[in-house]
Amino acid sequence: MLKVNIRDKEYAVDFKQNGQLTGKIEGEDFNLDIFKNNEHSFHLIKDHKSYNVEIVEINSEEKKVSLVINGVPYSGQAFSEMDLLLKEMGMDNLSTKKLKELKAPMPGLVLDISVKEGDEVNKGDKLVVLEAMKMENNLKAESGGKVKSISCSKGQAVEKNAVLIVFE
Repeated sequence: MLKVNIRDKEYAVDFKQNGQLTGKIEGEDFNLDIFKNNEHSFHLIKDHKSYNVEIVEINSEEKKVSLVINGVPYSGQAFSEMDLLLKEMGMDNLSTKKLKELKAPMPGLVLDISVKEGDEVNKGDKLVVLEAMKMENNLKAESGGKVKSISCSKGQAVEKNAVLIVFE
């Protein structure tokens, strides 16, 4: 059983061996015939209507799914039975690490600082541009957090593992 949330609707889905999907949409049972075109493309039939489904992206770490159904993009989240059990036990966020510090991964020269104290950052946000071995390296946030203090300045030479930014 798999739980999928797309556009504020929750779907409970069960894959059957005979090419069928069964489950519930907001408490109502449904049956779909499914045909696999290739690894990322499927053809579904529900209530005598045809749907072409393309899987654009699956991010297992964040449990996110991006689909295109009959040319319309959809995004949502998908949770396995194990994910739901861990969530029920309060253990669903053990893999998310809290951002505490950004350290220089190598010696280099700070070319730019993209944040200031008090800024909220999200995973993947650019924080610092560090030049090392004549290459510019964008140092990005590994998770979300709030900038507590900045321990470096533009134009400063830093050593490997030097703390550049501290987060709350």
